[in-house]
Amino acid sequence: MGLDLARIFKAYDVRGVVPSEFDADIARATGAAFVRLLEAKEIVIAHDMRESSGPLSAAFAQGATSQGADVVLAGLGSTDLLYFAAGSLNLPGAMFTASHNPAKYNGIKMCRAGAAPIGQETGLAEIRDMVATGVPAYTGTPGSVREVDLLEAYVAHLRTLVDLSGNRPLKVVVDAGNGMGGYTVPAAFAGLPLDVVPLYFELDGSFPNHEANPIEPENLRDLQKAVRDNGADIGLAFDGDADRCFVVDERGELVTPSTITALVAERELAREPGGTIIHNVIVSKAVPELVRKLGAVPVRTRVGHSFIKGEMARTGAIFGGEHSGHFYFRDFWRADSGMLAALHVLAALGGQSGPLSTLLDGYAPYAVSGEINSEVADAAASMKAIEGEYAGRATEIDHLDGLTISLADGSWFNLRPSNTEPLLRLNVEAGDDDTMSRLRDEVLASIRGGRN
Repeated sequence: MGLDLARIFKAYDVRGVVPSEFDADIARATGAAFVRLLEAKEIVIAHDMRESSGPLSAAFAQGATSQGADVVLAGLGSTDLLYFAAGSLNLPGAMFTASHNPAKYNGIKMCRAGAAPIGQETGLAEIRDMVATGVPAYTGTPGSVREVDLLEAYVAHLRTLVDLSGNRPLKVVVDAGNGMGGYTVPAAFAGLPLDVVPLYFELDGSFPNHEANPIEPENLRDLQKAVRDNGADIGLAFDGDADRCFVVDERGELVTPSTITALVAERELAREPGGTIIHNVIVSKAVPELVRKLGAVPVRTRVGHSFIKGEMARTGAIFGGEHSGHFYFRDFWRADSGMLAALHVLAALGGQSGPLSTLLDGYAPYAVSGEINSEVADAAASMKAIEGEYAGRATEIDHLDGLTISLADGSWFNLRPSNTEPLLRLNVEAGDDDTMSRLRDEVLASIRGGRN
């Protein structure tokens, strides 16, 4: 392979610019390597709405059948629909998407049977190496391909996990960002007591209205305005492959994913008292506090779906949440589903009479900074310097994921290096806005003043 495979085989997936970094030849070889590594007899493939996704997924299927595997083509779908397919059919799966990345990108998210994740340490490095050196030829009979529409079965499974049938009617604005939410939301919400105001439901991988990345504030502005203009009860925003969901309340104010994690955790624990809830290192401390208050067990992990899913498997956790809008459900094969999280929030809101902002008041008692990036020459040196600066004031220092420093007034901050860029990511939480702002500015001054 003439292309730079190390550049596109990331920590958890394959992702690159099409066709200069990622093309049909790589997709074909990756399909062959995927089947050979897993010794798979059958796999399932789905793809998003990007112009290159259909051809790339077809090339992957060719590679898979060349190694003797049969292929189930699920066609258009969200990433959580692919996880549903891998879980319900008990097959390894591949999803062609570049998620929230710009139109020129595409990629592959792969999983084992039962939607178990594949990352660099769980098979992705071996697949990359096989692609680089050439996948050995298979001398047996090639596999076959069959097409299956799984949307109806996907929706039916979601309906078994969350019941909205007795809810009061809600007006809901949904911004699909021209991504796969425009395909799955109409099916998932059909027949429910929901008056849906659609924004950008047209499937268009060129993303003509805004990037399908709701973690960036500018990509939520249309949703926030539409919620206020329509007098809606709630707004939902999905990313390009619809595995993440962000929520806006009736005032057009963003609800943090930490708050959604707390809300869904309480709902899941009502179903299974005393269960375990997973949260990553930068989710608000309100989450573990609530879980303990409910007599259940919070478990803190590193950021990233492979760590969350690994801890869920180890502990039998019922639910897990991340600051990035990923929400994981044991009864969805421990996979993340933006749609399932959205249904939980809608069920909670429609199951009582008050507005969303009032419902969520008790779940977000702390002031948070959100994630702030700073470019540095040496992330490790920067973190070491910050640790030294705060060592005398810290009540606790840990290195589970980057550097987390807790202070006597209850405030804390986490610094994590980016896996792919020369960046440090800062998250700060405190008891009030003033304290949070002071600590945030103080740490940023130390990072950016030193520029290690």
